[in-house]
Amino acid sequence: MTELVATAALTEHHALVPGVYTVVDQNDRLRLVAGSRAETFGAVQTWKRDLLRRLAAGPCPARDLTARDDAAAFLTALGAGGWLETEVGRAQGPLYTVQPTRRPVPASSPTPDELILSRFAIVHRERDSRNLVVESPLAWARVQLHDPALLGLLTARAPAAVGAARAPRCLADRFLRDLYRCGLAVPVGGAEEDTFHLRQWSAHELWFHQRSRIGHRDRLGSGYGRTRWAEGLFEPLPARHDPYPGAAIALPTPDLERLRRTDPPLAAVMEDRRSIRVHDDDAPITLEQLGEFLYRCARMRTGSGPERAGRPYPSGGSVYELELYPVVRLASGLPAGVYHYDGHDHALRLVQGPGPGMARLVATARRGTFERLAPQVLIVVAARFGRLAWTYEQMPYSLVLKHVGVLYQTMYLAATVMGLAACGLGGGDREALNEVTGVGYTDESAVGEFLLGSRPAPQ
Repeated sequence: MTELVATAALTEHHALVPGVYTVVDQNDRLRLVAGSRAETFGAVQTWKRDLLRRLAAGPCPARDLTARDDAAAFLTALGAGGWLETEVGRAQGPLYTVQPTRRPVPASSPTPDELILSRFAIVHRERDSRNLVVESPLAWARVQLHDPALLGLLTARAPAAVGAARAPRCLADRFLRDLYRCGLAVPVGGAEEDTFHLRQWSAHELWFHQRSRIGHRDRLGSGYGRTRWAEGLFEPLPARHDPYPGAAIALPTPDLERLRRTDPPLAAVMEDRRSIRVHDDDAPITLEQLGEFLYRCARMRTGSGPERAGRPYPSGGSVYELELYPVVRLASGLPAGVYHYDGHDHALRLVQGPGPGMARLVATARRGTFERLAPQVLIVVAARFGRLAWTYEQMPYSLVLKHVGVLYQTMYLAATVMGLAACGLGGGDREALNEVTGVGYTDESAVGEFLLGSRPAPQ
């Protein structure tokens, strides 16, 4: 760790952001390209290309880059386009680096007297790195901390509030000014608290929204989408879930050809769909109905190899990471318990019989409906995250939630056709299923809950 008490003057180095390519267009103009971004910087000239090669090789002292009179203007244009990283340090080494993630936003006013770290900013260590990073979905740049002692300045409200014994005034002033300029620090009592369009967001929801859409750090060499980043590092998860040791209960298979002829039209089913939270315990759902429902919604139709699979609902990349756990409180022909649906064999496997874990799952679902009666069947939807995360970067959890939505719709339509009561829930217990299954929380955990049972008799 470097000593911030040093009073040496600050140094400044520049480098191109990672992943930038230099190209020459048909009109002999110099262009920089990274991801979906491109910008033209006038006619190709040897000194420009030499300067770009130096910047691409690593941080260069700012004072050594302006030997030509027109080099300063070129550097200014690169900085204004978000193509330059700026490393601030001292003779002993770097302190922090400002890394643009998109085109910089010019400050609309001088640095306020009182600043505070944005409530959307997070400090974390990146994969394969020891350096800490300060980021925010509202900022145009992130700041990489090479000296962890700078963390003490993140809680400062103003440069004057930082004691001379902790850091020199010039460093505190420059660091906080850079945080504000990037959008990582904000005025005390500013827009984050006073405007609805920012107050409406919680930090994790805005982070999730920004991270799961294309564009985040696409000029910093970070992958997005179907990159197959884990290939060669980890074995892909097989399409089939490891079977639970409980005896398999074969489920009845419906006659799909007959259903094609007798099911009502899609328009009627969609118009008739309703969320029904109350079930008829005097005439509960049957094993045959549960089997037909699961067959319609989640059976494995096709698939070969560890990555290819097919079910009645769509799934990104045909990965099908979702697993169904019917929690059966009351069903004719089926003992109560927590089951796993094996879509390959169209069978149920008992995970755990009635007990505290099952009671917790059912009680949480009942409270979520504001009804006194517990559901006959609670289908807990779990995700095997590695099925998606092995292939996709930044967006896999977003895909999981999209898949839960299309599965909910499929389940609603099937239940409506079958005359069953169905209701999707908006939330559930985040740990109870793992306590029942014994599976690790980050390997597979609940992402949705769906109530199913017999409809009450008409009044």
